[in-house]
Amino acid sequence: MPHIAAIVNPRSGGGRTGRAWRLIRATLERELGPVRAHFTQGASTPRYLPAAALARKALKEGAQLVIAVGGDGTISEVVNGFFENGALINPEAHLAILNTGTGGDFRRSFGLPDELEACVARIAQGTTRRIDIGRLTFVAEDGGEAARYFNNIASFGLSGEVVRAVNRAKFSKLFGGSFAFLWATLVTAARYRPHAVRIVTDQGFDEVVNVGVGAIANGRFFGGGMMMAPMAEPDSGHFEVIIMRDTTFGDMLTGSNELRAGTHIHNPKVLHIRATSLTATPIGDAPVLLDVDGEAPGRLPARFEILPSAITLRC
Repeated sequence: MPHIAAIVNPRSGGGRTGRAWRLIRATLERELGPVRAHFTQGASTPRYLPAAALARKALKEGAQLVIAVGGDGTISEVVNGFFENGALINPEAHLAILNTGTGGDFRRSFGLPDELEACVARIAQGTTRRIDIGRLTFVAEDGGEAARYFNNIASFGLSGEVVRAVNRAKFSKLFGGSFAFLWATLVTAARYRPHAVRIVTDQGFDEVVNVGVGAIANGRFFGGGMMMAPMAEPDSGHFEVIIMRDTTFGDMLTGSNELRAGTHIHNPKVLHIRATSLTATPIGDAPVLLDVDGEAPGRLPARFEILPSAITLRC
């Protein structure tokens, strides 16, 4: 039967989501009516995404609105659950997001409020926007090829190292997502060295670039509020590709304010191109790690392609 499903990661936000679930549920049901809750159990792996499995199950049972309750990683997993065998399970179903995690980056591209009641009220208004989704294939941690979808930003290089540090962190998260990402970025950048990567796009770009951070952006923000791609629109039909070249610790130390304001794109070390598909292949044996919507599924080589107007978002 048609219904509303909430896919809940109780461990997101350092466990805050689980502790606040009774209030979250009461707020959702006051605005939307009955909600069927599905709780993730256990951590995700490159080949198994718990929230995706629950979203897939809910859609097959008739869910017409699926609400992702958690952080950016949970939202990304739920997006993956809209697909099975390369196709949408229900093209008419809607996605909604209720960010209760560390970063809150995807919601920023839509101006969604951080406060619970205000965000639920926006969902209840029923305003929708058809958004693009990215798909990538990459090398998983076990060395085999894997594939997944992303809604916000997939990146590689320093960001892949940073997201692993953030996911391991405990103390820095007590001061909020922005601080946790900034602290991890500075600590990681102190030892990081850029890697040579060949980047080829469908628009004719083909260069080997000494990459500090390479971002394939559908949304604007990542890393706890850094405006990596200020020109990105999630319904544009193409990626904004931002490549920070020859990045040093000094660049990250002095450029953090530029990243938050989005003015870093004027830096001569920053390359901006557009593409609907892209491949990134490392030159040499050093691993170049991925960050996909705040998760760390594997490494390059990888292929990225856009799926225009793939999902309807309540925003």
